[in-house]
Amino acid sequence: MTDATLTPPTGPTPAGDVVEAPPRPSLAARAWRSVARSAPIFAVLAVLLVWIAVENPNFTEPPGFLAFLKRAAPLAVLAAGQYFVIVTGEFDLSVGSLVTVTVVVAAQVLADNPDSTLPVIALVLLIGVAVGIVNGLITTRLQVPSFITTLGMLLILDGAVFYWTDGAPKGSLTEDFRTLGRGGVDDVPGLEQLPWSVVVFLAVGVGAVLLMRANLGKQFMAVGDNDRAAGLSGVPVARVRTIAFVLSGVLAAVAGILLGGFAGVSAQVGDGLEFQAITAVVLGGVVLGGGRGSVVAAIAGALTLEALFTLLNLLGVSGALEDTVEGVIIIAAVAFAAFRLRSDR
Repeated sequence: MTDATLTPPTGPTPAGDVVEAPPRPSLAARAWRSVARSAPIFAVLAVLLVWIAVENPNFTEPPGFLAFLKRAAPLAVLAAGQYFVIVTGEFDLSVGSLVTVTVVVAAQVLADNPDSTLPVIALVLLIGVAVGIVNGLITTRLQVPSFITTLGMLLILDGAVFYWTDGAPKGSLTEDFRTLGRGGVDDVPGLEQLPWSVVVFLAVGVGAVLLMRANLGKQFMAVGDNDRAAGLSGVPVARVRTIAFVLSGVLAAVAGILLGGFAGVSAQVGDGLEFQAITAVVLGGVVLGGGRGSVVAAIAGALTLEALFTLLNLLGVSGALEDTVEGVIIIAAVAFAAFRLRSDR
């Protein structure tokens, strides 16, 4: 909630006593509290990165670390979008299917025509906006739980892709389209190449931080903490949640564009990414149910998840265990968050 909503009223009580509002925490105190809440995920990430460096000394070189960030960028972008929805108290299970739609539609429409690259990018971004609007309107106007709404959208998008392609997508992504996910800026001092995907990832991260510090970000928090109180204080709850779904849809399309740089054109390219995004957000300490959590920590959760999978691969652990690891992480992270909430009361 906003500070104004959480501040008790001042003035005389029915007994005639004057109630003074408690002093508002200083900016430094609030910043320290936020850092303290997010510290565990950064500690885990640091341990995993050091462990990877021990197993693979080349990881400490700029090209090795940038390659890691390049692989993690799509999931980090997806986690940022999922964060906006979760912090408002909702879920978005459709993002994995939207990633698949982005890759498949781009491949089908481009048809090896480089001149169509920018229009196709605009098209898939508009698809992301449209899916977000539909998810938001059904959830807020028809009062369908977002879990059901976005699960239905997941099935609709998967079915549409399968029907359109007969299960075997045709076409290919042009080199111009793949540049954002595969290419980079050459001859950067100290680096062999700065991947465009890392630039996009950093831009999304900075934009997300600035958004959460703006009035809209405060409204996201207020709606997730107590939507009824937020509505009574003048926050347009339905509009705010719809905007969160739109941001999630757009960032899912961006993640699909990045993933298209190094993934094949497949009807399964986005399978499971919705659960990885939710796992990353929860791992970052964002509370399911909304109202609490840092977008920086959510993105750090995505990097931590990618680091964990990288380490498991280096240790020779079967990739089939990734789903098991994600399940354990979700249960442990939610249990820890619930324990911390009880301790704060």
